[in-house]
Amino acid sequence: MTAAHRAMDQLQSWPNLVSGPPGCAVGEALFAAEYEVVHFHSGFAADLHLTHTAIERLRPELRHSTAIRLKPGSAWVTILLDCDSDVDLLLTLVSVALKAHTGSPPSPLPSPCTWYRPAVPLQRVRERAVLELPAAGMFPAARRAVGRFLPHGPRAV
Repeated sequence: MTAAHRAMDQLQSWPNLVSGPPGCAVGEALFAAEYEVVHFHSGFAADLHLTHTAIERLRPELRHSTAIRLKPGSAWVTILLDCDSDVDLLLTLVSVALKAHTGSPPSPLPSPCTWYRPAVPLQRVRERAVLELPAAGMFPAARRAVGRFLPHGPRAV
């Protein structure tokens, strides 16, 4: 069971969250009232609708985490889920997101998540990966590990 599956199982037990299809139509999502709060596109990451206000308030702490990816101008953050502490971080931030959404009026247009569809259809990517890279199963784990070391967000110099 991946960290994302563990997080999804825990979040589905929360009384104020309901599962359903995400607005981007890929993966699984959890909703609170009329808001899409979190969705899982893969077994290794989750997108969280944290709100612009919460992101600005927490930006210094969020930038220090190697598990969080911020996209400039977006109300969504991506949390990389590799271990139990990442799941704990996600659960904490979901609580923050629920509090941030409480009392705010619903947006007429949902803000887009940070996930983008691959330009090449998945079936073609899998076939090419099998033909060109015999150890293709190790690549996603290596990419996640290297992604932890890459700087994210603007840095003050």
